[in-house]
Amino acid sequence: MNNQRLHRIGVLTSGGDAPGMNACLRAIVRTAVYHNLEVIGFQHGYRGVLLGEYQVLDARSVANIIQRGGTILGSARCPEMHHAEGVERAAKNLKGLGIDALLVIGGNGSMQGAVSLSEHWSGQIIGLPGTIDNDLGGTDWTIGFFTALDTALDAVDRLRDTADAFDRIFLLEVMGRHAGWIALFTGIGGGAEEILIPEQAYDPETIITRIKEYRARGKKSLVVVVAEGACNGGVQQVAVDIEGHGFETRTCVLGHVQRGGSPVALDRYLATELGVFAVQSLLAGETQMLAGKLGQANQLVPLREALADRNHQPPTHLLKINRFLAT
Repeated sequence: MNNQRLHRIGVLTSGGDAPGMNACLRAIVRTAVYHNLEVIGFQHGYRGVLLGEYQVLDARSVANIIQRGGTILGSARCPEMHHAEGVERAAKNLKGLGIDALLVIGGNGSMQGAVSLSEHWSGQIIGLPGTIDNDLGGTDWTIGFFTALDTALDAVDRLRDTADAFDRIFLLEVMGRHAGWIALFTGIGGGAEEILIPEQAYDPETIITRIKEYRARGKKSLVVVVAEGACNGGVQQVAVDIEGHGFETRTCVLGHVQRGGSPVALDRYLATELGVFAVQSLLAGETQMLAGKLGQANQLVPLREALADRNHQPPTHLLKINRFLAT
């Protein structure tokens, strides 16, 4: 049954951009328009709410954006949302604009902002998981992860060619300050000899021992995938540790290139399905929920539970499997 009190909804993209955010915006706007809802798009995340920067979105506003990376609304960090004064101001602005519900696309920080906002504003709030790190609880997959993974995997394939040509050890640093999803899946998919992630303690002696074993078996070129948060000092420290034992290395840091590019099919699909689901959930009266994908089903999980879920870790058993696959 549709929520008869719902007339105007707001939407924003917040935090680090992720491929698929535009696809999600498209699904949200067109589903809302289908149900005769007005959509207000806030520019540059929560900052747009605080500064009153927004635009009215209709079906034509989101034409031909499903294939585009980034976000047409822009994004930004908003430290003001960490303080009660900023949250209260955001709530006041939403009320003044007649916003009945707000959809927030982003990661952990964005969802925390939504929870804080719910304590000062009576409107409905639904979060959508948009982060390449795939580290948000309440969902198996986040919008942007699959595209970032493909970008990193392409880099591994290219590095492997030159590593083989020069018999070198290449170290590839991928994003993942607190989570090793990208590094783990890139390493497995790219056939990397070693994978370093934050969820496993970094032991340089173990890495050196394994490199010696690889060389003893006749392997000359090696690829090591390193999540940026795998150890203090990141990939540069790993290089120092390895070179200290007489091995030549080369490092490559992908950085923000992982955030860009046209979203792959899985991110477009996930973003579209969750965008539709989020609007339908608002119409059903739901609030303070994360719209996520658990198994094959779309499910709502309370935002507080999603943020408290620290068990959404990558399947580290794959590291053991990689030990014999890399031989």
